[in-house]
Amino acid sequence: MKRLLGSVMDKVGAMVDRVLTGGVLLKIAAVFLVLIILYYPIGMVISNKVDDDIAYEPPRTEGGSASVDMAAGLIQREVEVNGWVANNPFFFPSGALDNMPEFQMGILYALSRYALEMSDQIGRTRGSSQVDKDLDLAAGRLKLPGTVWYIDFSTSFWPQSTSEDQYMAARRALLAYNTRLAKGDAVFEARADNLQASLDRFAKDLGSASALLDRQIRDGGFFTFKDDNVFYATKGRLYGYAMILKAMGEDFANVIAERQLDSAWAQMVQSLEQAAEMDPLVVFNGTPGGLFPPSHLADQGFYLLRSRTQMNEVIAILQK
Repeated sequence: MKRLLGSVMDKVGAMVDRVLTGGVLLKIAAVFLVLIILYYPIGMVISNKVDDDIAYEPPRTEGGSASVDMAAGLIQREVEVNGWVANNPFFFPSGALDNMPEFQMGILYALSRYALEMSDQIGRTRGSSQVDKDLDLAAGRLKLPGTVWYIDFSTSFWPQSTSEDQYMAARRALLAYNTRLAKGDAVFEARADNLQASLDRFAKDLGSASALLDRQIRDGGFFTFKDDNVFYATKGRLYGYAMILKAMGEDFANVIAERQLDSAWAQMVQSLEQAAEMDPLVVFNGTPGGLFPPSHLADQGFYLLRSRTQMNEVIAILQK
């Protein structure tokens, strides 16, 4: 009898142990599930930052170019301060963001266009002279895609240089050029023809951006997931041009004053800034001119085309 009772007690104890163990595991699983559910939304809120501060001022190189310092400063701000998110894989909360990476890549696109102008025109005496090695390096690195992470199994099983590595290398090259410029060992040709040629290419690029907006306005719905992608990519590009052109106004101050462009230049930059500062809570792609819902893409396109028209007016004056 005692043996039978002991056997029963052992079985009951084993059952209790299993229940308790199962309960603990269930609690652990529940806590883990809650953490997973909260991981992405909380992480996305913490990571998300569309930094459209038009009052931003980068560290300055005494005797150097203001626009080069601006480009270098924006690269560091987006890569190191705000954190580059366009290449983050799915296990990072920021990997689920779309507006911030579109905005950041829009900025870098504008900076890459500027770096190309510096390499091809402004940073050399004439078209037949040697290309500045630092500007050439910067222009090349800034053209690379912003979505490269440490590992990409589609190309290699080995670690690779990330987008951040490439962009920070471009920043170092820009600062190296500016340091040499301050010492008189580099060229910055602040001529009217260089300014006119650069503005002409910037204006053509804005024309390309307006075509993208127009296509999305026509082909999208009043609310689709692609609407905000196009909006923030364009916003980033316009912000990049606004900041660079504001700084170029300092670099080409003599040309602007000589051609009496102060007012026209300020209006052009202001239109770019107004477009860059647009920040709707939700991006709607309503019928242009309709009462509801609004068409944020059309509104953005208005300021884009206005700034492009003003840019062409400045170009026309520089050509005289």
